[in-house]
Amino acid sequence: MSKNFSVLINKKIKKFNKTVKIPSDKSCSIRSVLFASQCIGISNIKNLLESDDVKVCINALKALKVKIYKKKDIYKIYGNGLGSLKSNKKIKIFLGNSGTTARILSGLLATHPGKFYLYGDKSLNKRDMSRVFEPLKKIGASFYPKEKKTLPITIEGTTMPLAQNHVENLGSAQVKSSLLTAFLNTPGSSTIEEKKISRNHTEILLKKISADIKVKKLKKGNLISLVGQKNLKAFNYKVDSDPSSAAFLIALTLLTPNAKLTIHNCLCNESRIGFYKILINKGKANIKIKNLRKSPESGELVGSIIVKSSSIKPINCPKQLAPSLIDEFPILFVIAALNKGTSSFQGINEITKKESNRMEEMRKILIQCGIHCKTTKDKMTIYGKNKINIKNKSILVKTKNDHRICMSSAILGLVTGMKIKIKNFETVNTSFPSFMKLIRSLGGKIEVK
Repeated sequence: MSKNFSVLINKKIKKFNKTVKIPSDKSCSIRSVLFASQCIGISNIKNLLESDDVKVCINALKALKVKIYKKKDIYKIYGNGLGSLKSNKKIKIFLGNSGTTARILSGLLATHPGKFYLYGDKSLNKRDMSRVFEPLKKIGASFYPKEKKTLPITIEGTTMPLAQNHVENLGSAQVKSSLLTAFLNTPGSSTIEEKKISRNHTEILLKKISADIKVKKLKKGNLISLVGQKNLKAFNYKVDSDPSSAAFLIALTLLTPNAKLTIHNCLCNESRIGFYKILINKGKANIKIKNLRKSPESGELVGSIIVKSSSIKPINCPKQLAPSLIDEFPILFVIAALNKGTSSFQGINEITKKESNRMEEMRKILIQCGIHCKTTKDKMTIYGKNKINIKNKSILVKTKNDHRICMSSAILGLVTGMKIKIKNFETVNTSFPSFMKLIRSLGGKIEVK
């Protein structure tokens, strides 16, 4: 894993006009590797994100005796079909800081015979995993110690998985994906009634590899059905650029006078562009999404994003939109804080269960800047300002191993010129290892301490 380091920012970025390439999507990278391991044959994945989270996913599969190697710019995954992972009595699988890997892999192992010991770093080991453990127990998996809700944990997969009808109320793509992964090796038809719609990369990828999956739209949400124990085909796949990573550079552009940025081949999945929609529709931001098309290599919608600096109107984010911008709230809070007016974000309790309590951590940072904020269990109100007094202000950000808090704080420093020291900045490598390089290419000054 990456060596610990801090960064210091105390200079405002100047205007820029650039075209940049954003790194590949983390969610799609992890899913493509995990599902390839369950296919029959060799799957070829181009443009895989080489971040810490994806690396721990690859290493976890290698520990389970999946053959994976890189040839030029293509990762080759040798799948042996459903239920083909191997274990031994002493196997221990390290998952770093990757909640996505931990939860989806738990679903995969739930229907594999054997015992699997999973553990993560200090941050991941504090995160509640009961949201996947409990429904996986109904399928037949066992978890030890019993009643434990966090990692480390031992999963004992069942040899007789039971089909399920699950109601998903959390709006969590990780919970949904964990269950769908378990259903792949479960006989019969299982369903998920998705009350809150979340990102659907798993469903798109499962259709691509010929899984027997159907998605039916309901008056409220979706009904997803999957017939298990059907052979899956090896596939070729290219990972598109990550819209959640792009959001930080979008924010930097919006908040920097006379700046312009162009991003091509960015994932524009409807369940992932809530950040862009709310800024365009509510904030009146100068953001255009062009050349939308379905990628033949991923099955996902992709396009070009063109953004210019803008004065953003106050944002009222209703709870219905929250699942589609779950990872972008920290940087959206920064945008709201640095534009005049009262912004309100509702239905956001889910962000308190990420790598950190993102609502509380961002509140602490904004208060240090002189921005007034109010929070409740499920809502945050920000009283934004056009200008903040940075004289004699110095902020220390303790990120608690949360990459999105790190990057949001960096953008805050770059657009205000405020002196900000951010500890444990290496955690950015979990999702966006080229973040500092891209910022510097735009003229931003980040000093490593």
